[in-house]
Amino acid sequence: MPNSKILVVDDEPDLQILIKQKFRTKIKTNEYEFHFAENGSEALEKIKNDGTVDLILTDINMPVMDGLTLLSKINELNNKLLRSVIVSAYGDMENIRTAMNRGAYDFITKPIDLRDLEITIEKSLKEIELYKKALLSHDKLVALQQELDIATAIQTSILPKTFPPFPDRKEFEIYSKMITAKEVGGDLFDFFFIDKYRLAVIIGDVTGKGIAAALLMAVCKSLLKATAQKGRPTDEVLSEVNNILVDESPSNMFVTVFFGILDTRNGSFEYSNGGHNPPYLITSDGNINQLENIGGLMLGAMNDSPYSSNIIMLKPDDSIFFYTDGVTEAFNKDGEEFNETRLVDSLLNANNKNSDRFVENIISNVQNFMSGAEQSDDITCMMLKYLKH
Repeated sequence: MPNSKILVVDDEPDLQILIKQKFRTKIKTNEYEFHFAENGSEALEKIKNDGTVDLILTDINMPVMDGLTLLSKINELNNKLLRSVIVSAYGDMENIRTAMNRGAYDFITKPIDLRDLEITIEKSLKEIELYKKALLSHDKLVALQQELDIATAIQTSILPKTFPPFPDRKEFEIYSKMITAKEVGGDLFDFFFIDKYRLAVIIGDVTGKGIAAALLMAVCKSLLKATAQKGRPTDEVLSEVNNILVDESPSNMFVTVFFGILDTRNGSFEYSNGGHNPPYLITSDGNINQLENIGGLMLGAMNDSPYSSNIIMLKPDDSIFFYTDGVTEAFNKDGEEFNETRLVDSLLNANNKNSDRFVENIISNVQNFMSGAEQSDDITCMMLKYLKH
């Protein structure tokens, strides 16, 4: 019997040859057993018919059934031991983020570095083996649930709770709220003054769930605040924190972060986006547009990853709405997503409401859409409104 069974899902025949050549020694010694499928539909049948598959290595773009759909179907099988690694083009943050939220354990980018692939496979199989051992003990299963409860407490204890947070400041309004999922994720948000006039705002999402995500969220939040208070540009802040997280955080955990700084004297808003959902600018005359997605990769994914920044000018009564993908990826009982279109519809007439009423209204819209369906991810919203001064 082989120690590990790996299913490779890709419609490129050359990949089979490369993998068989790269891992020929481990195949020969029966340490690895590779199986291949050309699309998600074929892979799903193999998984259903063979309950001993340990690891799936799948491309995203394939005929018949793509990799993201395959991940969703695998989740429905409720096989807690099965792990998936996705293959995506470098910089394809939207699909990578979606895949991680649908349960992918890790990712690698094209063109595939075979050494990186080998390390990723070894790491994934080690994690699977550790989880198998944990399942042998009922007490450890109970401990997993306790960890989720602890994670919830960690999340909620370090996030801002007092609103309005700066009652003496009349240049802006800000309000945030997070509704945690049953299985806690790792959303984060924060806002604080860098100096007398500049307000920093942060929103982010840690991939994965449980106490590890909550702890990484806490670490990331603290690092961002400490680095931002040095007064450096937003892209430099993300770059420095990214390198720290690459060195210090688990290799399969990453953080999407949007970081901005509002100069309350003139409405200047500088920002850099680390793989997060770009927020929406809602102008005083009611126009709604997503901010240009300028920044770089999610934090913790790659050392020395480049980041860039952008500056926009807010006029009095302009607002910025920040959110995590738990909003747009909230599902109802029919399996429909709330999605970006419904979010934009909910943003209409935003400036007719105070920031707190507006955020509460958005969350209410999402929950009404879900109509009792189980919440699978944290739902976090934040509104920053620039006022006359």
